[in-house]
Amino acid sequence: MKAIIPVAGVGSALRPHTHTQPKALVPVAGKAILSYIMDDLIAAGIRDFILVIGYLGDKIEKYISEQYPGLSVTYVIQEPREGLGQAIWLTREYIKAEKEVLVVLGDTIVTLDLQTLLASPYSMLGVKKVDTPGSFGIAELDSQGMIKRLVEKPRIPKSNLALVGIYKITNIAALLAALQHIIENQVKTQNEYHLTDALMKMVEDGAKMTTIEVTNWYDCGRKETLLEANAILMNRAEFKRIDYEGFPGSIFIQPVSIGENCTVVSSIIGPNVAVGDNTVIRSSVIRDSIIGSFSALENTLLNRSIIGNDSSLRGMVQSLNIGDNTEINFSETKG
Repeated sequence: MKAIIPVAGVGSALRPHTHTQPKALVPVAGKAILSYIMDDLIAAGIRDFILVIGYLGDKIEKYISEQYPGLSVTYVIQEPREGLGQAIWLTREYIKAEKEVLVVLGDTIVTLDLQTLLASPYSMLGVKKVDTPGSFGIAELDSQGMIKRLVEKPRIPKSNLALVGIYKITNIAALLAALQHIIENQVKTQNEYHLTDALMKMVEDGAKMTTIEVTNWYDCGRKETLLEANAILMNRAEFKRIDYEGFPGSIFIQPVSIGENCTVVSSIIGPNVAVGDNTVIRSSVIRDSIIGSFSALENTLLNRSIIGNDSSLRGMVQSLNIGDNTEINFSETKG
């Protein structure tokens, strides 16, 4: 089975971090969002991938080649970006001979029974009950648990089952026909070709689809949800067992993730803090934050902050959201 991972989005809600790196490579709990997706799929036995790239796509290619050598990976460029439906349509030459395909959004981390999903004889869509269904694609089910209707961001939702960004499709010919239909007929929702509309066309044409409820769903598309995902993932057992030594005068309140070749002096770190490689932290208090690699922080108090790679910060007490290659110094005094 091939897995399609669309990662062409610009990640405007995560700026300034996505000015210099794709959203899929933004770190959470010490690992890129894309790595959580790839690692789960590889563990389930998938070795053949199609990545739909666009904005900063060369960085995606470099990351995959370095972190996952030996995999079969095809790259398809989506430019201009006109929605998830268009992204999947662009892969048609690579999937038309497949019996089934898996689509996983590149900015969302989910946990579910992948083996049940992959073994289903029907197309199966990952869902999660939400409090604000009007903000998502929604699945409505019949009395047998089969999908009878799919709606993208309905004004009056008739279900609270949100589509979470993982789709197993078993009839590729029907999928491609539905995608061709919405594109040729300019069927757009909010000015985009949505995969939801194509899947609804498949249902109307008689395709059988069902759902699988995911255990966890981490939407990493905004600062607030990224920090929330970081805190939840940091509370896994592997982080709580780490005993950091060799950092003079520092206290670590678990869970904490410290990257390689870091210097931490006279600081209090944690809880829920992930620090990238080769970062220096001195005389600082940091909690509920993500700190990028090759950064330097001194005399800072940070809470619920995201600091990008190659950044310098001194003498600041604030909640910040600054991107890569930034230098901020609030400790200088006038002479």
